[in-house]
Amino acid sequence: MPQIMKKVYLLLTLFSISVFSQKKFDNIKSEKLGEERRITIGLPPSYDAKSDKKYPVLYLLDGDYLFDPFSGAVSYGSYWDDIPEMIIIGVHQNKDEERYDDTTIDQNEGLPFEKGAKFFEFIGSELIPYVEKKYRTSPFRIIAGHDVTASFANFYLYKENPLFSAYICLSPELAPKMEVRVAEKFAKIQKPIYYYLSAGEGDIKKIKEPIEKLNSNIKIANNPLVNYKYEVFKGATHYTEVLHSIPGALYQIFEAYRPINSAEYNDKIAVLETGYADYLEKKYSIMSEILGVQIPVRMNDFKVVENLILKRNAYDELGKMAEIGNVH
Repeated sequence: MPQIMKKVYLLLTLFSISVFSQKKFDNIKSEKLGEERRITIGLPPSYDAKSDKKYPVLYLLDGDYLFDPFSGAVSYGSYWDDIPEMIIIGVHQNKDEERYDDTTIDQNEGLPFEKGAKFFEFIGSELIPYVEKKYRTSPFRIIAGHDVTASFANFYLYKENPLFSAYICLSPELAPKMEVRVAEKFAKIQKPIYYYLSAGEGDIKKIKEPIEKLNSNIKIANNPLVNYKYEVFKGATHYTEVLHSIPGALYQIFEAYRPINSAEYNDKIAVLETGYADYLEKKYSIMSEILGVQIPVRMNDFKVVENLILKRNAYDELGKMAEIGNVH
């Protein structure tokens, strides 16, 4: 490649990064921790252009090493409109291995203790209010972590009103009694919760066995309000399973957001005897009321349902389709 072309290519690359990547850093002075904590912030490409748009927020514990893989997956998925754009907040916990102090627990009670209790309060009473005051956020919050921080994320489920709507637990090193307490919470929960759990086939035995118990207990709880998925990745270790898990977690949580594809059409819509327009309305209702994503009904989704209605001679549903069309 000629030298001048190399320079042009480099400039274009740098320009693209500056336009489409809004990754920056901030320091939060925490009274709870008695120190400053560094965070990485990722803003969606459309953040500046769409000044009235609000975004779901993905909070990453172990943000030092989870931010980039999650950011890449979100960028790819949102490019194809399979998942929405979102704000990503990565909490730094590995400069001096703070993650172990941050996740300190009482081994008898199985609850945050000392520095762990302070870190628990830092997330809920300092970090979240800081982010929601500074950025345009929707009410839909996701939290994710890996091993000890994945386990720690579950403590927010113990609250009467959980702080987060979705939990991504990657090979969690579960706290004592957690495999029972999380399932008990799910049995009683009265609002939609998304929960993704994963492990590697070659995961550490002392980690994997409690995860298997948790999986069994959640299945017994069997609450339809809990959107739950558990994956074990063949040939993956405690560390390599993370890259397998991230896309699966995001696609599970935002399944309702995706444009209607052949699988959704065949498995969920075409099998209905009636209620096609209701299905379309509910799909977008879940987006707005639960996922916090406000978008008009996509023309393709509308046409897919409309064509099925005509094919099934369900003409009485055209009135409802007209209403949906008028609104959007």
